[in-house]
Amino acid sequence: MSYGGAVQNPDHPDVLDPIAEAHRQWSARWPEHADHMAAVTSVMRAQQLLLSRVEAALKPFGLTFAAYEALRLLAFTRTGSLPMGKMGARLMVHPASVTNVIGRLEERGLVGRSPSPRDRRVVLAGITPAGRDLAERATAALNDTGFGIAGLPAERAAEITTALRSVRAAAGDLD
Repeated sequence: MSYGGAVQNPDHPDVLDPIAEAHRQWSARWPEHADHMAAVTSVMRAQQLLLSRVEAALKPFGLTFAAYEALRLLAFTRTGSLPMGKMGARLMVHPASVTNVIGRLEERGLVGRSPSPRDRRVVLAGITPAGRDLAERATAALNDTGFGIAGLPAERAAEITTALRSVRAAAGDLD
């Protein structure tokens, strides 16, 4: 539907869909790129919305999503610890980001750092009992919110994961 040249949201006729409008504009000028632009813009907007919801669920625990991911990763390990470098690879972030997050968690007594007994050059991050407890409580809160998309059926969430895996592969993330 169109409203004064702009594209209406079919689910909410009084609300314009900016991405659909951008797609319409792109189609008029660069039709061969319109679908790609709309896909990327849609993913980025969805990321903004979901991060906002996830961060809201984690706020009562004093955690950002990055800090939560670090705690959860450590809680998943058999020993409760990992080399900092390995954490960066598993969390898909720059090592400096891991250092920053672990530093903030360490200040709160949720993790500790120690040299590896096998290689003193390697620094291990280890979750404390308080960190493990917080990770469990924060996970329960995120699970209760369906990670911000509780209204989306599980089958659709699985389809999105599959579709985005192909995007990640096309961008070289799975090499």
